[in-house]
Amino acid sequence: MSESTRISNLYQSIYNGNPWLEVTLAHTLENVTAKQAYTKVNPNLNTIWEIVNHLIQWRRNILKRLQGETVVTPDHNYFVPVLDSSEAAWEQSLQSLAKSQELWNAFFEDFDDADLAKVYAANNHTFYEHIHGIIQHDIYHLGQIVILKKLL
Repeated sequence: MSESTRISNLYQSIYNGNPWLEVTLAHTLENVTAKQAYTKVNPNLNTIWEIVNHLIQWRRNILKRLQGETVVTPDHNYFVPVLDSSEAAWEQSLQSLAKSQELWNAFFEDFDDADLAKVYAANNHTFYEHIHGIIQHDIYHLGQIVILKKLL
């Protein structure tokens, strides 16, 4: 099995597979309502919804980098208030997260292991570091979502 296939399987398992940590994004978010996702349990913490939107934007950011685009991360680091707290808007965010996973899965289908050593010139990190970084990023924020859910 190629390294990129192993990495792809790891990333997929964290979204909705069977990762060793026994928690996935899809399952964790499965029964979260818009009201719960929008609830700020502490004024110093982000909401579940803000975290989900942050994840989506970072997944897009890193994917664009690996596809050759130079991406400037905004000062707000993709943490922006949710303006529409409807169930339909929450469902749209969940669908956008699922779509971001589909885009990553498609990306890995044609990815060559030799490209793991490529360097993104804007920050001098390899593609390997970017891919593992986005996986670690998802897991970090998944932990936050799990805790926020318990506090609701």
